[in-house]
Amino acid sequence: MIKVIGSKVLVKNVDSVEKTESGIYIPDGVQEKPAEGEVISIGLDVEEILVGDHVYYGKYSGTEIKPDNETYIVMDKFDILAIKR
Repeated sequence: MIKVIGSKVLVKNVDSVEKTESGIYIPDGVQEKPAEGEVISIGLDVEEILVGDHVYYGKYSGTEIKPDNETYIVMDKFDILAIKR
């Protein structure tokens, strides 16, 4: 288990694929919208965000890490744009 410190948040990216009316699939990396992920761990200085929340953040926010072949993003709580509960 990874525990982040301070005002950091650990997020697991939730890749979604959008389908156009003509049947073409557009992956998240190409779309011009914020990325979405699930909060896995929070630092002690994080108050508004809870483990398990789904959050939206900028595509290029944080630092990607890959422990155990799983992709996570460590970011500051201020990089989170919105929370979906």
